[in-house]
Amino acid sequence: MKRRNFLKAMTAGAAGAAATVAAPYVHAQKEPTIRWRMATSWPTSLATLYGGAQDFAKRVSMLTNGKFNIRPYAAGEIVSGLGVLDAVQTGTVEMGHTASYYFIGKERTIAIDTALPFGMTTRMFQAWYYRGGGQELLNNEVFSAFNIVSFAGGNTNTQMGGWFRKEVPDLASLKGLKMRIPGFGGEILAELGVNVQNLAAAEIYPALERGVIDAAEFVGPYDDEKLGLWQVAKYYYAPAWWEPSANFSIYVNKKEYEKLPDQFKEALRIAAADSNIRITAQYDYLNPIAMKKLLDRGVQLRSFSNDVMAAARKIAFEMYEDLASKNKTWEKVYRPWKKFLDSQMAWASANENVYNAFAAQFADLSLMGAETGEKYR
Repeated sequence: MKRRNFLKAMTAGAAGAAATVAAPYVHAQKEPTIRWRMATSWPTSLATLYGGAQDFAKRVSMLTNGKFNIRPYAAGEIVSGLGVLDAVQTGTVEMGHTASYYFIGKERTIAIDTALPFGMTTRMFQAWYYRGGGQELLNNEVFSAFNIVSFAGGNTNTQMGGWFRKEVPDLASLKGLKMRIPGFGGEILAELGVNVQNLAAAEIYPALERGVIDAAEFVGPYDDEKLGLWQVAKYYYAPAWWEPSANFSIYVNKKEYEKLPDQFKEALRIAAADSNIRITAQYDYLNPIAMKKLLDRGVQLRSFSNDVMAAARKIAFEMYEDLASKNKTWEKVYRPWKKFLDSQMAWASANENVYNAFAAQFADLSLMGAETGEKYR
């Protein structure tokens, strides 16, 4: 009798344990199967950016056992590269992959989500975004007005200053120049006499080739080489003082986001953070390789003169302060951003910048890209 009762207890215990173990699996099976579309601002030729959107979608699917599937679309397939925000806001698509500063015509503060001239480097931005309250500020004060939840989804690091048909050695040489450059950088250059154009990535090469523009900035060596810009302009300037880093954003329609199970929301957050690391690292890996190729093809490196940089910086911070006096949303985000920037710059100048300035003296520029190769891509 005792043996029979013992066996019954063992059987009941095993069944209970099996139910406990199976519960998460059964719960996971109850999650809905979701299919979303993601509009991007990138042509398929940009393996870092469009490829980054593809990688993000794959990871979301993997994290949800194939239950949450996102299909990226290149610029122009559903909406134009500059139509991503509108498409996500209205629900034409559930998601977008873009650079927020394309949309400063809608709200000036949105540019802070990508980059401000003479602002933060990549590591500074990510410290502010993840630990300094930046993500919450941007979502609560900016993106909520557009029915969007935004996640950081990659960074270019410090960009190049762009491609020029002729040299621009000083301030005077900028007068009348026709240049593709979006965001605040474009506005500052307009103050310096440049005729500014805002073109999507796919439109840059034909405009430069036909002489519709005299100069264009995009990202850096790897992406710029893919666009073929070196074939139509030989002078390559540095740095992009307007983008000491540039954050790419993953937009989610807020109403659709709020419908998601918590597991799927967490999958979006994890996949976005993973994409942020991977895309940022990929740029640091690929840019030296691409730069060496460009130099071997006869591209001429140039640096912006101090008078250009100084004049541009003065205009930039005057513009920011003027905005703070007129735009309450800007003031709410900019003030803590600027305080964080000053703190980070002080820390960098006390340590890392000292090291970099010394170590750079011994760098052999002829080895740029030589040791990394592309075999592990």
